[in-house]
Amino acid sequence: MNILMLEDEPLILMDLEFAAEDMGAKAFCASNVADAMAILEGTEPIHTAVLDVTLKDGETCVPVARALEQRGIPYLLHSGDLDRQNETVRALAAELVAKPASADRVIALAMSNARGGEHVSA
Repeated sequence: MNILMLEDEPLILMDLEFAAEDMGAKAFCASNVADAMAILEGTEPIHTAVLDVTLKDGETCVPVARALEQRGIPYLLHSGDLDRQNETVRALAAELVAKPASADRVIALAMSNARGGEHVSA
């Protein structure tokens, strides 16, 4: 299973990447919208995604979320910035996992989404 991860905090991204690999998934990591979109346009199919809502330089995950929705790819939001981004979060029809959360839990939920809600233990 291939998972797109959009996260601008390097330590969080690394933790998610390791958790994905430990669960047998391949992580495709991006720290900004342009890199995430390039991954989506690449040759490897993406099955699910974990998106940080608020990124550096005023970016949000919204363009990536919309591109995932157009492709029918499930994703979840992983954010600790709910006060400032509440409207953005409400506008996106995705499950929210508030930071801090264990990387294993986040990846298990993302993989479950890709499998149509089938339970995955973390």
